[in-house]
Amino acid sequence: MLEASLAGQLKSLLERLTLPIELVSSLDDGPKSAELAALLDEIAAMSDKITHERRDDDARRPSFAIRRVGADVEVRFAGIPLGHEFTSLALALLQVGGYPSKEPEELQQQVRDLDGELHFETYFSLSCQNCPDVVQALNLMCVLNPRIKHVAIDGALFQDEVDGRQVMAVPTVYLNGELFDSGRMSLEQIVGKLDTGAADRAAAAIAEKDPFDVLVVGGGPAGAAASIYAARKGIRTGLAAERFGGQVLDTMAIENFVSVPYTEGPQFGAALDNHVRQYDVDVMNLQRAAKLVPATTEGGLVEVELDSGASLLARTVILSTGARWRSMNVPGETEYRNKGVTYCPHCDGPLFKGKRVAVIGGGNSGVEAAIDLAGVVAHVTLIEFDSVLRADEVLQRKLRSLPNVDIVVSAATTEVLGDGNKVTGLTYLDRTTETSHTLELEGVFVQIGLLPNTEWLAGTVELSPRGEIVIDDRGQTSVPGVFAAGDCTTVPYKQIVVAAGAGATAALGAFDHLIRTSAPAEDSVAATVR
Repeated sequence: MLEASLAGQLKSLLERLTLPIELVSSLDDGPKSAELAALLDEIAAMSDKITHERRDDDARRPSFAIRRVGADVEVRFAGIPLGHEFTSLALALLQVGGYPSKEPEELQQQVRDLDGELHFETYFSLSCQNCPDVVQALNLMCVLNPRIKHVAIDGALFQDEVDGRQVMAVPTVYLNGELFDSGRMSLEQIVGKLDTGAADRAAAAIAEKDPFDVLVVGGGPAGAAASIYAARKGIRTGLAAERFGGQVLDTMAIENFVSVPYTEGPQFGAALDNHVRQYDVDVMNLQRAAKLVPATTEGGLVEVELDSGASLLARTVILSTGARWRSMNVPGETEYRNKGVTYCPHCDGPLFKGKRVAVIGGGNSGVEAAIDLAGVVAHVTLIEFDSVLRADEVLQRKLRSLPNVDIVVSAATTEVLGDGNKVTGLTYLDRTTETSHTLELEGVFVQIGLLPNTEWLAGTVELSPRGEIVIDDRGQTSVPGVFAAGDCTTVPYKQIVVAAGAGATAALGAFDHLIRTSAPAEDSVAATVR
C-alpha cells in the first residue's frame, strides 16, 4: 500500500522500537476498512515488535489503536493517517514503542503532572498542514500520562460527526465532549491551557532575566535570522515570540527559497527552530509583546512589556512581529469564524465537500484557493473588489477553464449571513450598478492579503499609513537602538527569503549600534593616546 520509498523509511524508523506494540483495528466491510487493514498488516510485517489484530472494539470504523503491550499506553486514529498525518502515525508508533520524545524534559514533566481524566478528540483533514502539530502533541501526552486519552479523527471519513458537531475548520479539538480549541497549537500551548499556573511561572522567570544585548521580538524567518546573526557575534541574545515560526507555519508549499527546491511551512518552521537552538539564544515562546518603552538616554536600555505583565530589557531591540491574514471587517465575519468563515483552503477545504463556497480575493492566493477548492466542493464563486483579477495570467486561464466556478468582479462583500450556528450565505454590492446581491452558500474563504502586527507600537515608532514600521537600509527605526525586519516593515516585497535577509541586516545594524554607543568618548581616547 505504501510507496516503496516511504515503506523503506518507515521500516528503518521502526528499528528504533524498544518495546512491543500491538495494532488493534475496528473495521467494517467498506473499502476504507480494507485499505486500513492492508496498511496495518504492512506495518506489522516491518518489525517483530509489532502485531496486528482485528477486534472491532471501537464504534468508529475504520479506526485503530496503537497499544504498548502490558501497559496502559494507547494512541488511537479514526481513519487512515496518510498524507500530512503520516508523520503523526510514524511518531505514534515510535513513542508508544518506547522511543523517547525530543521535547524539553521540563515540558514533558508538566504533562506527567496533569491531573484528572482528559479525553481528547481531534478532527483533522489529510490536506491540513496545521493538523499534525496538534495530533502529535496530544498523542505524546497520551504516551506520557495514562490519564490522557486521544483519538485523531479524519473528518472526511466521519462526515456525520463533522456535521453533527458543526466542525467547519481543522484542527478542531474536543476535551471530555466539550469544544477545547481550534487551529494550530503546539504541545507547549496545549499544556499552558491545561496547567493554569504555567503562565505565571513563565512570567516570573522572565522578570528575573538580566538585560540582553539584542532582544528579538518575533520568531518568523526574520526573527530567526536576526537571532542567529546576533548570537554569532558572541553577544547576549534573546528571542520572544508569540508563536515561533510565525505565519510561515501556515504556508502550504515553499518552492522559492534559494537552495531548497521544495518544502512545506511546518517543516521550514521546524528547521528555523532547530537552527536557532544551535546557538546560545534564550528563546521565550508564547510571549506576546504589548508595549515598547524606548531608552531614556543614549545607549540606555529599551524595555519590552509583555501581555503576561513581565518585562524584558535590552540594549537593542529588533522588531520582527510579521503579519496576519487581513479580515473583511464586515458583519458576520467574526461571528462565523471557524463556522464557515475560514482563511485556509488547504486545511478546511475537505470539510466543504459537495457544498457551495465563496473565495474573497482575486490575487494569486485567492485564485489558487478557488482552483484547489473547485476539485473538492460543488461550486465556487470568486469575488474580487477590483474590476479585474490581479492573479498571474496562467492562474486566471486555469480558473476560467473550470466548469463549477463563477467569477464576480467589481464586488464588495457587505455581510456574512448565518443561522446562528453556521454560514448560510453572503451579500455583496455590485460596485458598477450599486445593486445588492445574495449568495446562498456554506463556506467563505478569505484571501485578501496581510496586515502588519504593529498595533502595539502606535505612538512609539514611526509607522507608514499601512501600519508598517518605517526602516532605513540598515533596519533602523525612528527610535535609537530599535531595529525592525520582515513583513511588519516597509520592505516592499513580503517574501520569506527577503524577510530572512532583512533579519540578518537588522542584526548587523544592531551590532554596529552597540559598538558605536559603547565606544569611549573621544576625549578619553585622546588622553590615553598621549
